[in-house]
Amino acid sequence: MTKLSETQTAVLTASAQRPGGIALPLPNRLAGAAAKMAVSRMIERGWLQEVEANVRQADPLWRETGDGHGTTLVVTDEGLLAIGFDPVVVKTVVAIRQHAAEAAGPKTPIQRAGTKQAHIIALMQRPEGVTIAEIVVATGWQAHSTRGMISGTLKKKLGLSISMTKEHGRGSVYRIV
Repeated sequence: MTKLSETQTAVLTASAQRPGGIALPLPNRLAGAAAKMAVSRMIERGWLQEVEANVRQADPLWRETGDGHGTTLVVTDEGLLAIGFDPVVVKTVVAIRQHAAEAAGPKTPIQRAGTKQAHIIALMQRPEGVTIAEIVVATGWQAHSTRGMISGTLKKKLGLSISMTKEHGRGSVYRIV
């Protein structure tokens, strides 16, 4: 194993733990000319590599190249080996973490049959629609709970398009469009 300074070890170890092996941000104590010198030496030894920064993913910039483009620093396989990490293991762990983050994305709500929510949706799908008072009788809920369920669950969570019209003699009538 190569003899590394404390700063080099800190930069490479932090890089190995970040998605994509990005070396930025550098440790707080490393700034200005000292940062340039340390990074230059690690690039010369093949431990770090400058790559084009992905602006859409908000990659941190090491150096601006003009026209809104820049470069970032990533750890190389040689850099991982220098700190005693197996590059294959590091890449596998990063892939597992990224897969877990993608799998934890938003789930599509599932409509269950036989629930009060399903009953309300069925009432709203009728040509004559349904009023708040009719939903209160059908479910036993309070009027404010019914309105909250319509705006929160049906509109926002389930993404249903619900129209409300005022009808003479009935009041506000809700329908799924």
